[in-house]
Amino acid sequence: MTDWPILSTVTFLPLVGVALLLFTREDGAFGRRNILNVSLLTTVFTFLVSLFVWIGFDNANPGFQMVEKHEWLGTGIAYHVGVDGISMLFVILTTFLMPFCVLASWTSIEKRIKEYMIAFLIMETMMIGVFVALDTVLFYVFFEATLIPMFIIIGVWGGKDRVYASYKFFLYTLLGSVLMMLAIMAMYWQAGTTDVPTLLRHSFPEGMQTWLWLAFFASFAVKMPMWPVHTWLPDAHVQAPTAGSVILAGVMLKLGGYGFLRFSLPMFPLASDFFAPFVFTLSVIAIVYTSLVALMQDDIKKLIAYSSIAHMGYVTMGIFAANSQGVQGAIFQMLSHGIVSGALFLCVGVVYDRLHTREISAYGGLVNNMPKYAVAFMVFTMANVGLPGTSGFIGEFLTIIGVFRVNTWVALFAATGVILSASYALWLYRRVIFGALEKDSLKSLLDLDRREKIVLYPLIVLTIFFGVYPAPVFDATAASVELLINNYEAAIRTAQQVALSLN
Repeated sequence: MTDWPILSTVTFLPLVGVALLLFTREDGAFGRRNILNVSLLTTVFTFLVSLFVWIGFDNANPGFQMVEKHEWLGTGIAYHVGVDGISMLFVILTTFLMPFCVLASWTSIEKRIKEYMIAFLIMETMMIGVFVALDTVLFYVFFEATLIPMFIIIGVWGGKDRVYASYKFFLYTLLGSVLMMLAIMAMYWQAGTTDVPTLLRHSFPEGMQTWLWLAFFASFAVKMPMWPVHTWLPDAHVQAPTAGSVILAGVMLKLGGYGFLRFSLPMFPLASDFFAPFVFTLSVIAIVYTSLVALMQDDIKKLIAYSSIAHMGYVTMGIFAANSQGVQGAIFQMLSHGIVSGALFLCVGVVYDRLHTREISAYGGLVNNMPKYAVAFMVFTMANVGLPGTSGFIGEFLTIIGVFRVNTWVALFAATGVILSASYALWLYRRVIFGALEKDSLKSLLDLDRREKIVLYPLIVLTIFFGVYPAPVFDATAASVELLINNYEAAIRTAQQVALSLN
């Protein structure tokens, strides 16, 4: 594997599928089936190849592995990729979810299926590129390029207000990223390089760290999204097709959290320590406020979207607790949320494809004629609540412990989010699944078909497996997280010693 450019292979393999699709005819049922088959095989093969990244990964090595570096734009800007314990699992998460997105679109997307699949495959390459990039310019290119296919997916194949939602999504995320670009330029002028490993060893002046932190925060906070720049997400989710919501919640929101872990915490430790109370405040507001807003929703997708914002509050809280429990919990929470929230949107897609409405009031009593669906929805609802034995519990529990070590009041207020999440999630489940089957429009609904079982059952297994046995995730991330925390604490201690010596 030392000579095989495996990361470049995984990153650009979806573009091979794009090339095949360009030469695939779309005429008739036969052409449509060919397009779907090519897309599915491309995403499955990409996932299988990505598993070699995990297989060949050395858990004991905290540094970057499988590194590839080639000249790109000159003046020190290179095509430089690699993974550590923090980024490797996000590559696997991305490649794992993409086949489910293709299967979820099998019958629901009726027009321009070729262009739809091309957009998804391009987006897969861009998202993987974000996680493997070890050059700030390369990171920025991939980070921004993810906006274009998602903008098209929402704007072309979304709901009736798709144009408004797509432009809102694009403008919100682009505005923050402009500030990040300016910060990358400033870092290059100060350090003389855009190489991420080199920048991680570079000590930026304390005053400069503040401005750089704020610039990166503007981009990553919108992408998460954090309160109060979260309003684009519910609109985007409601208008996006099912697969668009899956990849938006499952992977794209994680780009912000990953950015905090890759740039904000290790490169600007003094600013991160200074702004930690500010992040805690926003995180607690997000957890409590958006949970209360979720209780008032009458659209299933919008409720789950606000739920995602609340759960991302635990992530930002855990990251800036800056201890091993908080950071490990934040990483696990992002991975778990990627599976669970994606699965919840897939569950919404199942009933939407049958009834073509997401109004909660339109449902009720589905357990009577869709028992398998009721069980699947129950597992993901319990994971979303954070029930012990599901993957949702591990991340929330660790982030609260990590924050408790820093600020008990923040941990106390954050813990109320567990109660609120149980309130809106169980309320939703009762309204949709339980009760008498009285509505005539629901009596003819059929239970999960074979394709839907193939989509949902593996996600059920993973949700329970990682809830009972989270060790594979912690083993992969432990060394890199320990290095991150040690470097962060060393930078804080050095700054304190310098301040004491000056006094």
